[in-house]
Amino acid sequence: MEGNFNQISLKSLINFIFLSLLLISAISPSKTSKTPSNIITRFQQYLQINTAHPNPNYTQSSNFILSQAKSLNLESQTLEFVKGKPVIILKWSGKNQNLPSIMLNSHTDVVPAEFHKWVHSPFDAHIDGGGDIYARGSQDMKCVGLQYLEAIRRLKSDGFEPVRTVYVSFVPDEEIGGHDGAEKLAESEAFKKMNVGIVLDEGLASPNENYRIFYAERCPWWLVIKATGAPGHGSKLYDNSAMENLLRSIESVRRFRASQFDVVKAGLKAEGEVISVNMVFLKAGTPSPTGFVMNMQPSEAEAGFDIRIPPNADQKSLEERIAQEWAPSSRNMTFELGQFKQKGSVHDKFGNPAITAADNSNPWWSLLVGAIKKANGKVGKPEIFPASTDARYFRELGLPAIGFSPMANTPILLHDHNEFLNQAEYLRGIEIYESIIAEYASYVEPSPTRDEASRAEL
Repeated sequence: MEGNFNQISLKSLINFIFLSLLLISAISPSKTSKTPSNIITRFQQYLQINTAHPNPNYTQSSNFILSQAKSLNLESQTLEFVKGKPVIILKWSGKNQNLPSIMLNSHTDVVPAEFHKWVHSPFDAHIDGGGDIYARGSQDMKCVGLQYLEAIRRLKSDGFEPVRTVYVSFVPDEEIGGHDGAEKLAESEAFKKMNVGIVLDEGLASPNENYRIFYAERCPWWLVIKATGAPGHGSKLYDNSAMENLLRSIESVRRFRASQFDVVKAGLKAEGEVISVNMVFLKAGTPSPTGFVMNMQPSEAEAGFDIRIPPNADQKSLEERIAQEWAPSSRNMTFELGQFKQKGSVHDKFGNPAITAADNSNPWWSLLVGAIKKANGKVGKPEIFPASTDARYFRELGLPAIGFSPMANTPILLHDHNEFLNQAEYLRGIEIYESIIAEYASYVEPSPTRDEASRAEL
């Protein structure tokens, strides 16, 4: 108990000193909106809007975002590709409208929370004694959306004028696939007119001091396997019952999962570089008013699996494994993949792996890394995002898209109970984005040399 008390006290002292220094440096009659207390209050206000599925309050979140845009003198546009699901686009016009623009994307929706399993209510945005802000969306990803705007607020206050146009997009429904949000935006004429050259989207928290940057992501396949067979007495042993066939499939999937996980455990590959398979539901049994019929073997059984595939995986080989090993018709089994279930593509529209170059060949990557370091941040090695984000819809167009959420020294709590982000880390992230946006918005491609131009002609 004493050790915990000392640890919490030290953490509180460090955060107090950090916030005090920020307050001293920022407070002035002309910069009151930039003081840490106001910045944190705005973050809390956004977090307190309940945009959890299945009934996200998009109206309230949209009104909040538009009010922030007005305070920043940013142009705004509301698009509704699907009624009741607004896409908010904010625009900071650049001096050179001919240059490709920058798009800073975030989603407004969050996953549900089990209120009784949180130490603080998930939509109160409570700040504890150590400066941790508890709220659903504090990491995923309302923090990033507001950090974009706070960074722009600072840049505008300092008189910065962008060369390139900067768009800030707030989209719905990412947590349920993004089909009525980012996917429709990427397919729209409005997006084509934006002339986007680079997209920034969400990343993950880092438990250590290095910020994590993602150049690709695994695409989701949501698979349902169904087994059928003749019903039988609960005491009878016979081959090819629905439950027996499904259990054989589950065991086969489990062995594959273990083989992939062993590679990660051995340190040979990162989590985002292997195929993950997790069973998410199991439905079987003959219902009765008091539960299930215990002396009857059911004629149907099914299981659902969340599969995530990296862009360099052999997609065809996995499809064959599903059809031949996991759900063979010879065992009275069928499966659903795609259509009403999720089945993403690991390739862009040109047939190439949906990967953004993570080296000096991509100026946007180099600029991002340089901007983070310029703001005294540290960077880990490039990664494949282990789950899926809206960035995939822009990579599928052939655009570079980078996943990044500036959260260092922070446990990964997206979709978890007691999700939180420390206020000092949130404020630090604004500084990081200020540096990134300034670098991106100022970037002009160097003119080709005479030799490069001659080679291009040849």
